[in-house]
Amino acid sequence: MTWLNVVETTVTGLGYELVDCERSSHGLLRVYIDRLPDQPYDLPGDLVTVDDCEKVNRQLQYALETVDADYSRLEVSSPGVDRPLKTPAHFERFLGEQVEISLKAPFQGRKKYSGVLCASQDGDEAAIAAGQAWGLVLKSADADKPLSKTAAKKLAKAAEKGLAEPQDVEEVLGFTLDEIREARLVPEVSFKGRVRREATPASEVAVDEAQELGGQKK
Repeated sequence: MTWLNVVETTVTGLGYELVDCERSSHGLLRVYIDRLPDQPYDLPGDLVTVDDCEKVNRQLQYALETVDADYSRLEVSSPGVDRPLKTPAHFERFLGEQVEISLKAPFQGRKKYSGVLCASQDGDEAAIAAGQAWGLVLKSADADKPLSKTAAKKLAKAAEKGLAEPQDVEEVLGFTLDEIREARLVPEVSFKGRVRREATPASEVAVDEAQELGGQKK
């Protein structure tokens, strides 16, 4: 079993989602985790807490010793409000949410697009079944009326079920996971210009305190 398998098995075994895992040339191993919907945790809420990071950090240190993983420092933290989407499971979980993607090759002169994530409406059936094909609802059929987030979510859900009519949506950008360089959630901003999820600053605290918990491999 590789160190990456150990990280994934440990994180998921504790009831969290492995969002991403990075290794630096200086021996830093950074693991990003997130809470899963409807999963019971010691403290309530949707955001990762410092306690969550401490729990995963301790368990990972023990688990990584079993495969003699080569690292000098371990950090466990929240992915933040603009968390990346990398796997089919990530995209499935955030259907109907505002997402920004960066394409590997320009499409109509652009590489970056933002819209509401929806299921793919056409393309290779095997890619759709494997969770590799998705779409972004870009705007409404009425070009003079911007597509609200609520309306876009309804259209995304309807498109997923095959209930959306062509006149309901003016433009949906289809893409596959191998066509994008990066995909991230777009943070929700309140009328005061602040990210709503900052009301519970657990993600920022988790990063700072998790760094202090970094274990040295023996």
